[in-house]
Amino acid sequence: MILSNNSHHFPHTFFLAGIPGLTAAHIWISVPFCFMFFLAVTGNFVLLFLIRTERSLHQPMFFFLAMLSFVDLVLSLSTLPKMLAIFWFGATAISSHSCLFQMFFIHAFSAMESGVLVAMAVDRFVAICNPLHYATILTPVVVAKIGGLVMLRGVGLTISFPSLARRLPYCGSHTIAYTYCEHMAVVKLACGATTVDNLYAFAVAIFLGVGDVAFIAYSYGKIVRTVIHFPSPEARAKAGSTCTAHVCVILFFYGPGFLSVVMQRFGPPTASAAKVILANLYLLFPPALDPIVYGVKTKQIRELLFKMLRPKQIDPT
Repeated sequence: MILSNNSHHFPHTFFLAGIPGLTAAHIWISVPFCFMFFLAVTGNFVLLFLIRTERSLHQPMFFFLAMLSFVDLVLSLSTLPKMLAIFWFGATAISSHSCLFQMFFIHAFSAMESGVLVAMAVDRFVAICNPLHYATILTPVVVAKIGGLVMLRGVGLTISFPSLARRLPYCGSHTIAYTYCEHMAVVKLACGATTVDNLYAFAVAIFLGVGDVAFIAYSYGKIVRTVIHFPSPEARAKAGSTCTAHVCVILFFYGPGFLSVVMQRFGPPTASAAKVILANLYLLFPPALDPIVYGVKTKQIRELLFKMLRPKQIDPT
């Protein structure tokens, strides 16, 4: 990632427009954003604390969940504070270096989140389709390697985004029509040829969006084929319940992302309020809702939360 200041074409400062057409309502819009930020930070910190301190949660499934919580925390902390500063104080200016760093964190950790969801699909596939060999297949070493691969893939695929944006000349407006520094939103401000940026961003989006979703769909196809052959309805219901939280998280992550891409490709060329709000939901929904889903749907975490929140009884003696 190149952050040097060799080119006089690259501006020192960008400006984030917020939500077009709704500037007067920024204060009111900040209320749900602030609430989701609180949910994201609190919920993911609690999940990380429980997984770190409870030995009963030291299993592959919960290791991947801890990775998901960490990624969600980074995404929240790298975007929400600046969004709220825009809504509350009109602090739209962002230095070029901060913009490029934010761009890298957003894209790298979004790619990591997609990779974690793939890893969690593998975990559910092995647990349901090959339960007798679960412990021998997903050993701590294998799980650590999968986690490392997910992180390296996320960084490797997106580390070029800031450099690609940095090399372009910007001779017009420096106002980014979003609440954060998204790669293509910055590139659209350039007055030079952006073919390389467009092609590379499209290739990464196809690889992550189509490739990861196809792999997850294939894994769940195998899971469904296995579950329908279980001998009893109770066994089928139990197997299905272990996948419910993961399926919800998949929908929270890829749903807004897919709608955002459709709006980008087929919506109006200028940034509309709906387009920007969808782009924000893509970053806000998963970190805020993932901890709630796993807290409600996962028995071990639910019992630990009740235990932690239950007031301690004082021994009268």
